[in-house]
Amino acid sequence: MSLRRTASALGVLAVGAGLLTGCAPGEQESDDTLTLWHYEGENSAMGIAWNRAIEIFEEETGATVDFEERSFEQIRQTASQALNSDEAPDLLEYNKGNATAGLLASQGLLEPLDDAVAEYGWDEKLADSVATTSRYDGNGVMGSGSWYGIPNYGEYVQFYYNVDMFEEYGIAVPTSVDELETAMQAFADAGVTPLAEAAAEYPLGQLWYQLALAEADREWVDAYQTYTAPVDFEGAEITAATQTVADWVDAGYISSDATGLAAEDAGTGFINGTYPMFYSGSWWYGRFIDEMDANWSTFLYPGSDMAPGSGGNLWVVPARAGDKDLAYQFIEITLRPEIQALIGNNGGVPVAADASEITDAKSQELITNFNTLLERDGLAFYPDWPTPTFYDELNAGLQGLVNGTLDPAAMNQQIGADYEAGLPAVAQQ
Repeated sequence: MSLRRTASALGVLAVGAGLLTGCAPGEQESDDTLTLWHYEGENSAMGIAWNRAIEIFEEETGATVDFEERSFEQIRQTASQALNSDEAPDLLEYNKGNATAGLLASQGLLEPLDDAVAEYGWDEKLADSVATTSRYDGNGVMGSGSWYGIPNYGEYVQFYYNVDMFEEYGIAVPTSVDELETAMQAFADAGVTPLAEAAAEYPLGQLWYQLALAEADREWVDAYQTYTAPVDFEGAEITAATQTVADWVDAGYISSDATGLAAEDAGTGFINGTYPMFYSGSWWYGRFIDEMDANWSTFLYPGSDMAPGSGGNLWVVPARAGDKDLAYQFIEITLRPEIQALIGNNGGVPVAADASEITDAKSQELITNFNTLLERDGLAFYPDWPTPTFYDELNAGLQGLVNGTLDPAAMNQQIGADYEAGLPAVAQQ
């Protein structure tokens, strides 16, 4: 996720690295120190849980953890070069999907984890839909092949809403698309922009994808994400999504200012009460608990069985790591009930928790929505995953749509061409 939960232009850099690596790079020497990179905030659910995991790891193994704080952007922009050098860590958090973990796996930069999965039984702890993003074939396409990463949390996208603002304006919480639009119109009539949005980064792309998912089925998602069939960017799913975004901008549900806003702007706008609704990921949950004074709650997008979401970002082990066994031991600790409960009770979505250990009411709500999606086979991944550059290209198309330089047909034509142009870099290596 922030830009945190997207498969972005890192793939462009990684392609260059791949051309330099004809085979798996050499391994560093072990020094009884686990070098760890991740980009979770210290007060986030994962940050809290992983700090405790570090304590347990050092107590039990006698080894030392050398944690190097790296931002998402630092890892996004430089991981391919770092993993192909002597600076490679032993373990890092990395974004999942074809254009990121899949791409680096196909280039020999990540260590296959099949033996460790068998030894620790990780495949038995992860639901199939969560594990989809852990496995990649020889072309870097997710869902089959060797294991290259292990998530210990899940994530998904939903509506957050300001309960106090809904009550102040006498607006009911929507349970259908018609009721959602009625609620947004009521806010707009009162001079309040209903949706916190950003088009310079996510989350507008996630909302666009959700609108397509409302018209889609699993077959369409498989085609879009894993290239099982051509995707028609003039078909009903994408046409409905793009037209609805345009209609919501025209109606004042989305501000035209969103073209210049980042995800942080949208999130803080919701926190401070500028906007009554925010459609974005579960990774915001802990922050809203900590920073939001108003009463707030959540609901899944009405009228759709699917939503953007997946297993969380992955623990991956670089092929050049010097202490791979230590990396595997640390991964195992993060899947223990104690660590999973810390994730769950601090606003995260654990993937292997004992439900009885989740005592926080807000966390129970978050996990209930996630489990609802799992029961529906509703995790549909993210819109930018299919190609290394589609994150930026989709944002550019949506910016044009919001500022009026592209009409819906022109946007669909533009992003459709971008999507097609990017596929060979991922699917035909």
